[in-house]
Amino acid sequence: MSDPTASDLTTPDPTASDPGSPDAPIMVVLVDDEQLLRSALATLLPLEGRIEVVAQAEDGRGAIEAVRNHRPDVLAIDLEMPGMDGLEAVEAIVAERPQQSILMLTRHARPGVLRRALKLGVRGFLSKSAEPAEIAEVVRTLHGGGRWIAHEVLEASVVDDCPLTDRELDALRETREGYSVAVIARRLHLAGGTVRNYLSSAMQKTGTSTRHDAARFARDRGWL
Repeated sequence: MSDPTASDLTTPDPTASDPGSPDAPIMVVLVDDEQLLRSALATLLPLEGRIEVVAQAEDGRGAIEAVRNHRPDVLAIDLEMPGMDGLEAVEAIVAERPQQSILMLTRHARPGVLRRALKLGVRGFLSKSAEPAEIAEVVRTLHGGGRWIAHEVLEASVVDDCPLTDRELDALRETREGYSVAVIARRLHLAGGTVRNYLSSAMQKTGTSTRHDAARFARDRGWL
C-alpha cells in the first residue's frame, strides 16, 4: 500500500467513526510489545462500550503501518518498546497524520518525556497499570477532542533534571542520527568548533567519554 499524501491526511476520512454519533464505535489501534498485556486490552476495551480495536502491533514500525492502513480514531501506544520506541513512532505518524489522537501508555514517566510527547501532539498520557475502564474513559475523552494526563504521570515528570542546554540537546539528537560533526554543523547552521564545544560540554555533564555515549545517556533518561 502506498504512503498517503499530505492532502489525503488532511481531508476527512470516510471510514472513521463520527464523534457526533452516540452509537458509532471508536476505532483504536493498540501498540505494545508485551503480547499478553496487548491481547488482554484488546479483549477488555470493547467490553467498556463504543470501542473497537481494529489492529494491533508490537513495535513502532508496526504502529506506523497500522495507522496508515486503518486510520484509527485513537492510537494507544506503549512508550517503551525495543527498536523504534513509542515517541519515535509517534513523531513519524504525526508527520503524516497530524490530526491523529494519541494515547501514550508508560510504566515510567521519565523527565523530559512528557514535554517531548506534548510537543509532538500527544493529548493523552496514562500509566500502563491503569484499569481497562480508565483507559476506555481516556480513549473516549480523546476521541471527543479532550486531553488527559494522569496525575501520577504528571507528578513523576514535572521534575526536570536535565542539565543540558537546548543546543547541546540538538547536537546530541543529530549524533543519534549518525551524522558527523561537519554534517551536524551544517544542519544546525553552526560552526564546527561550536558543535564540538556543545558536544564536549554534554559529555562532561553526562560523565561520558564519547558523544555517542552522551547521546545514549541522554536518550535513556528521556532528555532527547
